[in-house]
Amino acid sequence: MNAPAAPVTAAPATGAPQGGAGSAALMNTYARSELTFERGEGAWLYAVDGRRFLDFASGIAVTALGHCHPHLVKALTEQANRVWHTSNLYRVPGQEKLAERLVAASFAGATGGQVFFGNSGVEAIECGLKLVRKYHDDFGDAGRYRVIACEGSFHGRTLAGLAAAGNEKYLKGYAPYVDGFDHVPYGNLNELRAKIGPETAAILVEPVQGEGGMRAAQVEYLKGLRAVCDEFGLLLFFDEVQCGMGRTGKLFAHEWAGITPDIVATAKGIGGGFPLGACLATGKVAAAFSHGSHGTTFGGNPLAMAVGNAVLDVILAPGFLPAVARKGERLAKGVAQLVDKHQGVFADFRGKGLMLGLKCAGSNIEMVERLRRCGLLTVGAGENVVRLLPPLIVTDAEIDQALDMIDRAAQA
Repeated sequence: MNAPAAPVTAAPATGAPQGGAGSAALMNTYARSELTFERGEGAWLYAVDGRRFLDFASGIAVTALGHCHPHLVKALTEQANRVWHTSNLYRVPGQEKLAERLVAASFAGATGGQVFFGNSGVEAIECGLKLVRKYHDDFGDAGRYRVIACEGSFHGRTLAGLAAAGNEKYLKGYAPYVDGFDHVPYGNLNELRAKIGPETAAILVEPVQGEGGMRAAQVEYLKGLRAVCDEFGLLLFFDEVQCGMGRTGKLFAHEWAGITPDIVATAKGIGGGFPLGACLATGKVAAAFSHGSHGTTFGGNPLAMAVGNAVLDVILAPGFLPAVARKGERLAKGVAQLVDKHQGVFADFRGKGLMLGLKCAGSNIEMVERLRRCGLLTVGAGENVVRLLPPLIVTDAEIDQALDMIDRAAQA
């Protein structure tokens, strides 16, 4: 399924537009590259002009199994020939199957947990935030509604998601902000404890911050979060939209700490490129939702469920996640060597598994462009970081090719 090991044709050094000026009918919300792709295969994308690129962006950690994975394509096309949409007015067999498998494979299984399916990461976050309030309203203290989140986080683009992250860059223009969120430095348990008040209901944390610069939380910090929540009667809510679904070498990144959260939001890789999000919760917390508490028109539709089940077929196969962890170590070792070799270009690297970040000494925007000219697709992040997010099916040879492209870009 991987593209043949042919030489990569680099983009023109001028960065000349390849895809036209774009359409004036589209709202101007994205600073798009002029690159236009016509097909993908495995870890590779092919532009309309014939050039091919090694994809270490993966649609921002979405195409976890690469492009056009045959098992996913088969599942989607077979379902497309049956039924696309019925709504949640009726039972959806694929939804029940995926729920049972996802719960059984996660923290939710040992806690009598349940899952709600939506269409995106921010929908999963919104579901979790509603669960936090509903849980305390039903079973705890109705006056508890505030959520402590971390500086440098990213929780989506809805008004509540923006307020949860607290990033002024994204909040500007959307005042008054949604109330109910307090912010503390990432990784600092002392400041978090000091922020807890009588209205605090939950703690919301990314085990690995993506947009914030690919910062991976220490195991001791994650364990400390669980201890704090237990001490103060708070819910522990992990945002694993980007770092979940095998990206770190475990199904969920918090598993490295051996702890049980109360709520986990995930998306991106769970659909392998098809829109899908999920909010998992322990049985105790999920019990706060009853008929009419929450809903969605498209969430859990037969097409998404067919693909989601196909993704789990691959990710949960024996040996797959250990292989991801091993490939993450290979990539990290190579990146560390490049940081040492090009100390004037790279300042550091961080992350976990196949979710690594190169902190640049200069502009990360310029480095993303240089890497693209060498044939490697990456994506920027906060703190002047370049994200390396290869598909989980990337081969050792493709990792080595990517490292060579990074080396050449740094030399340039």
